[in-house]
Amino acid sequence: MENRSPPLLDRDNPAIDPLGGHTKVTRNDWLNIARDILVNDGVGEVKILKMAQMLGVSRSSFYWYFQNRKDLLNALLDEWAQRNTARIVAHCDRDARNASQALCNFFECFVNPAIFDTRLDFAVREWARRDTGLRARIDAADDERMQAIKAMYQRHGYDEIDADARGRILYFMQLGYHALRESEPMAERMSRMVPYMRGFLGHEPDHDAIAAFFDYISENNLT
Repeated sequence: MENRSPPLLDRDNPAIDPLGGHTKVTRNDWLNIARDILVNDGVGEVKILKMAQMLGVSRSSFYWYFQNRKDLLNALLDEWAQRNTARIVAHCDRDARNASQALCNFFECFVNPAIFDTRLDFAVREWARRDTGLRARIDAADDERMQAIKAMYQRHGYDEIDADARGRILYFMQLGYHALRESEPMAERMSRMVPYMRGFLGHEPDHDAIAAFFDYISENNLT
């Protein structure tokens, strides 16, 4: 924990307005430090005193923003839902001229960490192994994501049964791929793009859509 850089605090961020009055940290700072601990150390280490020490403030300042630790954890889960589930759904809902482009829209989530936070997703799933109540929320999120992928396939001519099966294959493969090959170089991953697309589509993909996706990766420095 001591060797990693903590998240940038709002007071040190030149991109936002200076904090007013005697405010030393913001609600966003507490959430950012809590997320960092959750991802790197697990939910059991998300402790008010520990976070206060990392932020350089008294623990009493925590209660300006949250009622208690549970309130903070619920806020983290709400953020996870907006950061990951809502963005997958939004990308699946985007207009696309064909199924190839639609799949590329979906893949943007998993090549761009600014869109979908894979490490946060896995941290929440690990948390759910120790919290049976959270398991239901994970299942609901997975179902919402898969329904969006299924609808994406259906919009491009796949029947309900085929869209459901292909959507599940696509989703489960993508999560498993990141769990097993998180450090795989982007160039190696993209070298398999065309055959992967054939499998997900059941036909030859639109190579113009793939070329545009490669351009997206390059333009966003995701290599």
